[in-house]
Parts: sequence; structure tokens; C-alpha cells
Amino acid sequence: MAKKNREKAPNMRKNAVGTAIINLFSEVPNKLLNYKQLSHALGMRTDAQKQLVVEALNTLLEQGQLEQVSYGKFRLNLRQNYVTGTLDRQSVAKKTYLIPDDGGEPIFIAERSMGCALNGDKVKVLLYPRRQNRDEEGEVVEVLDRAKTEFVGILEVKPNFAFLNVDRKQLVHDIFIPRDKLNGGKDGQKCIGRIVEWEDKAKNPIGEIIDVLGDVGDNNTEMHAILAEFGLPYKYPQEVEEAANKIEAGITPEEIRKRIDMRDVCTFTIDPRDAKDFDDAISIRKLDSGLWEVGVHIADVTHYVTENSIIEKEAVNRATSIYLVDRTIPMLPEHLSNGICSLRPNEEKLTYSVIFHLDEFAEIKDYQIARTVINSNRRFTYEEAQTIIETGEGDYKEEMLKLNEFAKMLRVRRFAKGAIAFERVEVRFEIDEKGKPVSVFFKEAKESNKLVEEFMLLANRTVATHIGKPQKRGDKPKTFVYRIHDVPNPDKLANFSAFIKRFGYKLKTTGKNSEVSSAINHLLDEVEGKKEQNLIETLAIRSMAKAIYSTDNSGHYGLAFDYYTHFTSPIRRYPDMMVHRLLTRYLAGGRSVDANEWELLCKHSSDMEQLAANAERSSIKYKQVEYMSERLGQVYDGVISGVTEWGIYVELNENKCEGMIPIRNLGDDYYTFDEKNYCIIGRHKHKKYQLGDAVTVKIARADLVKKQLDLALITF
Repeated sequence: MAKKNREKAPNMRKNAVGTAIINLFSEVPNKLLNYKQLSHALGMRTDAQKQLVVEALNTLLEQGQLEQVSYGKFRLNLRQNYVTGTLDRQSVAKKTYLIPDDGGEPIFIAERSMGCALNGDKVKVLLYPRRQNRDEEGEVVEVLDRAKTEFVGILEVKPNFAFLNVDRKQLVHDIFIPRDKLNGGKDGQKCIGRIVEWEDKAKNPIGEIIDVLGDVGDNNTEMHAILAEFGLPYKYPQEVEEAANKIEAGITPEEIRKRIDMRDVCTFTIDPRDAKDFDDAISIRKLDSGLWEVGVHIADVTHYVTENSIIEKEAVNRATSIYLVDRTIPMLPEHLSNGICSLRPNEEKLTYSVIFHLDEFAEIKDYQIARTVINSNRRFTYEEAQTIIETGEGDYKEEMLKLNEFAKMLRVRRFAKGAIAFERVEVRFEIDEKGKPVSVFFKEAKESNKLVEEFMLLANRTVATHIGKPQKRGDKPKTFVYRIHDVPNPDKLANFSAFIKRFGYKLKTTGKNSEVSSAINHLLDEVEGKKEQNLIETLAIRSMAKAIYSTDNSGHYGLAFDYYTHFTSPIRRYPDMMVHRLLTRYLAGGRSVDANEWELLCKHSSDMEQLAANAERSSIKYKQVEYMSERLGQVYDGVISGVTEWGIYVELNENKCEGMIPIRNLGDDYYTFDEKNYCIIGRHKHKKYQLGDAVTVKIARADLVKKQLDLALITF
């Protein structure tokens, strides 16, 4: 028996040595080591122990885990396993992972293993042998497809060469620009550079200037730079403009005969005061039957923009209009968006309509989806419509008041079914002729806004239900474009519930969807008018899923609709154009389209919507910093709106501008970040700064290049 144990012991020990060797190589995956170095590192001193190292090395060679580069010199067999995928840098954790194409688990890529790859790139990665209790890790060996090659920066021109200095968050290295590739760019100007060559991470990428945006600080330059940073267009291709300008309104007797003629019905638009593209109009009249006919009329964009045309392709690429602080970058050329498609007053317009027959309780008795022709009687701003609602006086007052009465009924029913009332105050700037922010105001949704909203929601839901809901049991619905919103993530909702307890609020996070949404609405009502309102509303929204476009309908949680789409804004959203095309096809008896093809368009539209929202936020942030740059040294009360390991973010009560107190500037202690409890805590004095705390701050520094407002804490 003793003899058998002695024979087994070396095998067991050899396996353990093999594991230890792999762990050693994993620490230095590109280094060559011989058996003496390995023996020394493992503390194997005797001849018998060194022999175990040799035997383990031979076994690992046979298994393919190691390779012998030259006699007696070994390294990990890095060619053993390759994976392709997309790099995803998580902004909060500041870690990069490969999302494999095959759908496998994410693979950690250390900064030292990134090579010349950047976030979003499609790459080939070499897998390291997996270590016990560690994430799978790899190294980028090849960039297959760059997500981004164009970067915005400030040009630095030297006698023989130049550099484009790029924001370090986007690109760690500056781009080397040869003198003959400046494209007219001058020292200190903001430009767009394109990387044309980058093979060695130790060296700067080589590039060329493709567009000169202008001087730093100029409003047009900065707005164009924001768009370019997100890869969004800031000008229209000339050939697309020219193609659009050739399109005529084409409202001929022949075209009118194909449509329902509603030119004599009382119709008007209600839009923001600075709007130029009027997507939607509402008509109303009393019918002989005692019912009310309410029409939701939408610009018939797809009548003018034909499939596969140059205008269509540009609309697909853009997918949405972009709304910056001081301008709109339209999805469609101006001749269409502000001209022949826009439902301007006293002009005949071609429309796609949902026409409802409602009783006195706003119950739908019948509806029709059809192409129509209208002539809007009046263009109202929201402010003008609100005055009529509040005073009962003004143009078309009877029609306006009846529509508002119906809208309030629709709204009550919607919330009774579990819709959530997210109505955040929006920060807006008054801008002078040079683009400079001169004052801040807050935009709130009033009854006139809600009137329009309810009828647009009704039309969108009706269209989605008409196509998506099977008429008979067993019927397969045709492929359609839905706007879907998933239920909240349970963990996020639980964390949110735990956080608001410190303010004295409770939130039910389990049970039926309608019960949870009702609890959220109750909370939002409770915080209204309180100093923590904006913070809690912001965190509530963050705990929700993002609404996206998809051909796979799962309903809209936030609106409490089983079927919902976007039909009402085809001038500014490509998914609405998709819906119009599918409606036309299916109403004519056409067969279902390929779901995969349309799902790709849905994903692209969702992605572009997110980019446009990011650009809008960036433009607001720039104007906030610009506005506060003239208020250096002034003191404000605020509330902590964000806590990170590098600083405390504070939202100022007076103007909702947000700045940061760098942790390094809190000199009274050494602070550590407690992510779970949204706070930082002093190591010695145990002073705590937590999300939601009221603080007083001074405006310390405004950096327009970085769009960063630094604050200093005032203590009493």
C-alpha cells in the first residue's frame, strides 16, 4: 500500500506544478522563460523538484498550452485560441471587455493588451489560459474594423509637422499630421482629423485633416464639433439638397380623388413657438350621429420620399433629426421638412391620418386609417393654445376646449391602466444672435402639451394595434415596427427603493406591473415641489429600461400599452417613415416583409436616437459651462446629483446647471468611494457626502474645451 502511495505522489505533485507554471506564464504572457527561471520562481530547489518542473513542462508542451520558441525557452501558446468580437469600454468601471461575435461571455482586455484598438472596434483577440477565480482575459492582436477613424481636436502646427490634440477620453494619443495634409487648417483651430495609419501603439497615429470647423469658442464651430464628436452630420450633401428641391407638392385633382378630402374640416396645429416642421395636425367636428370626429393628420412624407432614392438613403443614415441648444439638424432636406411636407396653415397638404369617431366620454366607437388631404386653419403655439384653455377665449375656442376635455379623459384612463407620469422639467437657454446664452428658463408640460400628446399616443397605439393584434386566434401578425419599453430591472428598482428611504419615501418594487407603476406615480406625486424632486425623478428614470424600436413586440411598460409604435413624426424620425411604408403595403393587401431586414433598421434607428440624445446633452452642457463662465466666484446652493470615485457632481438649485467638485480638492481628509451607498466617506473624520445632500458651492473654473464646470465646496 505504501509503495502505491509513493508512486501516485509525484503525479499529483506534477499536476500542481503544471498549474503553477501556467499561472506564472499568465502573469507575463509574452515573456520567454527557461526551466531554471521557472524553478527559481516556484521555489523548487532540489534536483528532484527541478525534475518535476521539466516533466510538467513536457506535459504542457504535449497539451499545447506552451510552445518552445527556441531550445529550452518557453512561453504560453498564444495561438491556441482566437476570438473575434467588439470592444466595449464600460464608462463607470473604466474597464474594457470584448463582446464575442459568437455570443459567449465577455472577455476582459487590460489596457496594456489593447494594442492600437479603440472602444467599439471589431477586433481579433488572443485568449490567455484561464486562471482560477479570474475573469477570462485576452489580448488584441488585430483590428478588423474600426468603429471610428475621425476625431475632433485642436490643431497644433509646428514648422515641419502638426498634431491634432484630441480629447483624452476619446483618444489617448494625439494624431500626427504631415504638413501637406493640413487642408488649410491653422494653428489653434478646431478640425476633424482622420486616422490613415496606426500600427504601433508606442507611436502616434498618422492622420489628415478632412475638415476645418473654425476658431475655438465660435458658436457654429463648437456646435459642429459636438455633432462631429458623435459621428453625426452637421451639413447636408449638396446632391441630396438638389434632389429634394426638384420635388413638387403635387396636390392635383387626380391625387385628391385618391384620398379622403378633409380640407373643409376645422383643423389646426399646436407646436413649440420656434418650430418650423409641423408633422401633425388635429381636426374636430360634430357628426349628425351625435359622435365627434377627431382626425390626427400626419405629414405624408413617404408620398414624396420614394424607396431607394438618394433622399431615402440619407434619411436612413441619419434616422432622426437632431435638436441642439440653438438649432435643429433635420433628417430631411429643408425643402421637405419645412416646406412641402410641413403642415403650414392655409396650405393644402397631403397627410396620413387616423380618423376617430368618439362619444362624449372619449370612447372610440370607430376609426379609419387612410391617406387624406387637409388645409390647416390656424397654427397655434403651445402658449397660445394654453391661453385659450385657461381663459376660454380665442380662435377656435370651442374646438380647442372640446379636444382638451377629451384629452383629459384619455389621460385619466391611461394612468388608471398603469402608465407612468414622467414629466421632468427641461432646462432651456435664451440665446442671443451670436449663440451666447443670456438666461436660463425651465420648460414645463402644460395642458396644451398634454392635449397634443394624448392624441398622438392614441394614434400611435391605434396603428400598432390595427396591424399587430391578430384578428383571429392563430393568425400570425405581419412584421411591423414597434416602439417597445421593457419592465424595469428588478435590481435597479430595488437599489432605487433603498436609496429613497433616506428621504422618507417608500416604493413597492414587486407585484403586478400596474401595481409597481402605480407606486412609482405615487412617489412622483409625493416629491413634486420638494428640493429632491429633480434628483429622485432622474434616478427613477435611470432605473427604467430604455425604449427602443423593434419588430418583436413586447409592449410599452411606461405607457401601459400592449401595442405601440411611432407613426406621428415622419419628418423627424425614420421609424415613422418605416411605419407609413408598412401601412401602405398592408392596407393594400401586401404580404409581410422580411423581419430580419427591418429589425436591422430598427436597431440602427435606436442607436442613432441615442447618439442624437447624447449630442443634445453635450450641447446643453457646453452652454451651461459657457453661461457659468461669467459667474466665476459666485456662490450657489445645490444638491449632490452624482457621486463617483473622482468627484462629486452638484446640480445648482437656481439654474439646474451641473458642475463637479474634484475629490482631490477635498483637502480635509482622504475620501473613499462607496458605490453601493452613492457616497464618499472620509477615512479619518468619517465625513460623508451622499447623493441628494444639500451643499453650498462656489464656481471655481469653467473649461469650455472639456465642457467641464469645477466647483469648490463652501463649508460653514
